[in-house]
This record gives sequence, C-alpha cells and structure tokens, in this order.
Amino acid sequence: MATEKAKVTLYWLEKSRAQNILWLLEELKIDYEIKTFRRGSDMLAPPDLKKIHPLGKSPLVSITSPGSSSEPIVLAESGFITQYLSEHFGQETTMVPKRWKDGQEGKAGGETDEWMRWQYLLHFVEGSFMSTLMMAVVIGMLKSNRVPFFIRPVTAMVANQILSSFVLPNLKSQLGFLEQQLEKSGGTFLCGEKLSSADVLISFGLISVKDKAKDFGTWPAGGPRAAYPKLYAYIDRLELEPGYKRSLEKIKEIDSSLGIEY
Repeated sequence: MATEKAKVTLYWLEKSRAQNILWLLEELKIDYEIKTFRRGSDMLAPPDLKKIHPLGKSPLVSITSPGSSSEPIVLAESGFITQYLSEHFGQETTMVPKRWKDGQEGKAGGETDEWMRWQYLLHFVEGSFMSTLMMAVVIGMLKSNRVPFFIRPVTAMVANQILSSFVLPNLKSQLGFLEQQLEKSGGTFLCGEKLSSADVLISFGLISVKDKAKDFGTWPAGGPRAAYPKLYAYIDRLELEPGYKRSLEKIKEIDSSLGIEY
C-alpha cells in the first residue's frame, strides 16, 4: 500500500484516545484528514459515530487504497489501529522495531527482544493499563458534582475505599512493571533507544494519570514520582517529543474549531 496515495481519515472525538492516533499519524508522516465529533451533554460519543463503526467509539480510522473502488477499510480499537498503521506505513520510521534476529527469520523465538516488547505492550496498554484507568475514572464520578450534594459524602467515601483497596494496588503494580521495563529496555524508551508506536499508544494514559495517581490513596513520601523515578522521567520525555508537541497543537486547533475550551 503506497503511503502517499492511500486516503487515511481519522474520526476524532474530543477527550478520547484519538489523541494517540493523531500523534502516531504525525510520526508516520501520513497525509490524513480529520473528521470531528463532539460528545453529548452526557459525555458519551454521538450516535453519528455508529455510521462509521457499529460500536460508535473513537478512535476510528478509515483507509481507502489507491485506485480502489470498494468501500474503505475501517479500523477500530486503539491497539489494532496502532499495529495496522505501524506495520503498513512505518517501514521507514522507528515506530516498529526490527522483528527478526539475523539468521532467525520466520522461526519461533527468532524475534528480537525489542519487537517482542513492542508487540506485548500494544496488548498491555489496552488490555490491562487503560482498563485500570477507566475504572478509576468511573469510580471517581461518585465524588463529582454529578452526584446530589446531600449524598455525595457517602458516595465519595465508598469511591475512596474502592480506589484505595482495589484500583490503587493494580495501578501500583502496573506502574512498577513499566518502571522495570524501562530499567531493562537498554534505552530511553520502552522498547529501546528509539521511540516506537508502543510509546505513542501508552502516552495518553500515562500523561493523564501522572498528576492524578497521588489522589487514589496512600503513597510513600514523595508520592508516585518518587516511587517510579524512571517512569516519570520517561513521561516528561514523551511530552517533549516533537511529534507529541505537533499533535498537541493540532488538538488545540481542533478543540478551538469545535468551541471547546482547552
């Protein structure tokens, strides 16, 4: 598939993981267009997204091959989108690590450590890490002003108990795992010396939680930044990446065009 000729469309929903995919498209240097959607007053995705994919979630990406008269393929789920785009458009980028050890092509166990990490992390992010963060968001709503004020003290107490006894232990385990991965990667990023699409995929969750994790329960002195110094330094580096900064500027432009206060 020729990158410069394929038509790639990102279906953008505010405050969603479409931000990851926007950064990935920037790193892959793909020409793409963005179609924007706004959340309803209930903060759910609008019904129009179901016209693109039956689940009506974001991110979604459609790709029309050059010269094709058939319907475009539609990609859903952040991990699948990331893998598909990386494998088809990332050959001349660092988004996909080298797969095979020299002389081990096509053999079980012949994959490089960097590629195995990359493949695993695509599934870890969506299967484990984001599930924990979404649970924290939903439980945290019990403490928000959406709950009538006269019962909020009770719901907040329940929420704090769930966060500290269930969510926080899982989050600590996952952040500790990522700290270990950075220690063992032999480089600046999760898969080594070079930025990969696994780093891009995990960025939304890590950047979102970095300042909120301290509110989920009790931490040792210094909080999560002191507990996971390599991980927090890594998050800081992600926010300094040129591609991330470009995507952030585009996000601001999109939000402004939709009348969303950034």
